[in-house]
Amino acid sequence: MFFNALKEQTETIRQGLFAVPVIIDALHGKITLAQYVAFLTQAYHHVKHTVPLLMACGSRLPARYGALRNAIAHYIEEEIGHEEWILQDIAACGGDIEEARASQPSLATELMIAYAYHVIDRGNPLAFFGMVHVLEGTSMALATNAADIIRKQLALPASAFTYLTSHGSLDIEHVAFFEKLMDGITDEQDQADIIHGAHAFFRLYGDIFRSLPRE
Repeated sequence: MFFNALKEQTETIRQGLFAVPVIIDALHGKITLAQYVAFLTQAYHHVKHTVPLLMACGSRLPARYGALRNAIAHYIEEEIGHEEWILQDIAACGGDIEEARASQPSLATELMIAYAYHVIDRGNPLAFFGMVHVLEGTSMALATNAADIIRKQLALPASAFTYLTSHGSLDIEHVAFFEKLMDGITDEQDQADIIHGAHAFFRLYGDIFRSLPRE
């Protein structure tokens, strides 16, 4: 089935993401409040594009993928407002919501979002599902564990981890849903484009973490 092929053919670059030094540091409790807020700020800047990107992808899917359009509508319903959760997490860390909202995203974050719009507009919109695979699979693998470790290290309230903890639990359901969607894609070119997109997004998402400040 295609979902298993997608996982197998992106496993090496996926492990490369988990080997990014700042992620290893965080999972070992070596993180400062400034680093966590920096992570949340970049998350805000890419998550606020999730719904517009889903809308753009759905509008460009060919007619034979009507089931995928319905799935995108479901994703949109689930994802609306998540960027506001992140701003509330920043506030719970003592950060300034309006400062975060008005801040300039890092170049790495801009490039990942720009590539997402590009591949939808100028490439194969199905390649965007490579980004879905990266963000949902990665967050499920990292989010809950990272939230527990960071909370203990920084002595922050649970209200500072809405984004991480909710994503960890939500994405368990999302990944099962995503697996079923991917197994419904049988066109070899579309499969190849999704795998290519996943490779690109693993690299681009990793670059966001590589751009974060490190002690």
